[in-house]
Amino acid sequence: MQRSTDSWRSWDPEAKELLLQRLRNSLGVNARPWRQMARPKQLPPNDPRHHLPDERGFRCGCVGVDDAWSIWMVMAGRGLGKTLLGSNWLIERALEQPGSEWGIFAPTFRDVRKVCIEGSTGILAQLGYGELDQYRRNELLLVLSNGSKIYGYSADMPERVRGANLWGAWVEELGSWRYPATWYEGLVPALRIGENPRIIVTTTPRATTLIKDIASRKDGSVHITRGSTWENSKNLSAAALAELRRRYEGTRLGRQELEGELLTAVEGALWSLNDIDRTRVKAADVPGLTRVVVAIDPAVTSGEDSDETGIVVVGEHDGHGYVLADLSMRGTPDACMRAAVNAYEQYHADCVVAEVNNGGDYIASLLRTVDPNVPCRVVRASRGKAVRAEPVSALYEQGRVHHVGVFPELEDQMTTWVPLDPDSPDRVDALVWGCTELRGLSAGDWNEAYGVLACERCGRLSAFVPDRLSCPHCGETFAGAGAPDQAWRP
Repeated sequence: MQRSTDSWRSWDPEAKELLLQRLRNSLGVNARPWRQMARPKQLPPNDPRHHLPDERGFRCGCVGVDDAWSIWMVMAGRGLGKTLLGSNWLIERALEQPGSEWGIFAPTFRDVRKVCIEGSTGILAQLGYGELDQYRRNELLLVLSNGSKIYGYSADMPERVRGANLWGAWVEELGSWRYPATWYEGLVPALRIGENPRIIVTTTPRATTLIKDIASRKDGSVHITRGSTWENSKNLSAAALAELRRRYEGTRLGRQELEGELLTAVEGALWSLNDIDRTRVKAADVPGLTRVVVAIDPAVTSGEDSDETGIVVVGEHDGHGYVLADLSMRGTPDACMRAAVNAYEQYHADCVVAEVNNGGDYIASLLRTVDPNVPCRVVRASRGKAVRAEPVSALYEQGRVHHVGVFPELEDQMTTWVPLDPDSPDRVDALVWGCTELRGLSAGDWNEAYGVLACERCGRLSAFVPDRLSCPHCGETFAGAGAPDQAWRP
């Protein structure tokens, strides 16, 4: 016996691992390390342990083995281990079916590569010794040792999926997909091989039309597993958990991002997620913009419990607005102004527009200390937030404002703030100021139709008079005034 032990110890490490891997393969997926470390709810719904509680009492909530599902939707908070789960589920399925073909679908090609394949919990990190034959990085293709293939697809390009023949797929962050067509016209038709093609969806819950459609099915084809960030707290750093608590706990967004709740629309909100999703575009589809502004809604104080400073970048082309970035932050006035100047330079903006109500008169001078060459236009709110926001929300309903990408915190604020809410929607305020500054979006109201112009400094109305370039009440130059011989025109 001692001789056998000594002999084993003298083996080359790679030879040992190869022998162990062959043993695992002979025993099936249950012998993989993932099966030993996974919590019950991270195992597939048809696994006998899936519905059982873990050591801390957390459970999926289902009552027994479910073998009828075709879509397993894991909607959970940040840090639960969704990517780790998706990687191992896909690997196990591909190893079980030699020569099969599978898909990974993520919001962008970068997400497929950097998160799902090459990430710390992605496919490459979870494959065991001898399970990978080759990885063709430029093609986003993995070939396993049993001949199975895993293809990577960007949800931004539905047309690339056509012609695929898949046994199943892993869908990452479905809540951030811009195009439902990738699901309906690309992924679903591609699942046509094998007796029971299945999909695992790992996503932070967002009440998009696509997620609500899938989650609402009552035919037994969808198995939903929910989870919170706190379930995986032993594998997360204390500093990260503390920061998540500080930033999100007790907020509606925290219920989504940490607790994994699928939140429905708020009655009375001026914006709906459906309107935002309907006109969302990717960066490659943004036309040449005629004007870009960086809008700031400053916080009055800069402590840990103070409001955020809203910083939103908006551009305009042919009567349509494009929300390019939400850079809102909580910080000192100087740090916020530097962020605004950086945005001005990065997006080649025409000016910075800043609200100066509530003690924010320092903004213009502070901005010029950061960069004296940045054009700054100050605005004062002479009307309530709801009155300013309603015309902008109407532009969304008309399909004239497009979000270039996904801005979860801005969009959450937009779809939950109601006009009578006393809380200050900083990101929304910045968005509204930005859209209002773009004359191609804000022109055309009834006052302008009748030749009346509201001064943006004092708020008072004045009738259109040829050659008048400034407000007769306070002297403010009218926005849009052109050459000296051309007054503002209604």
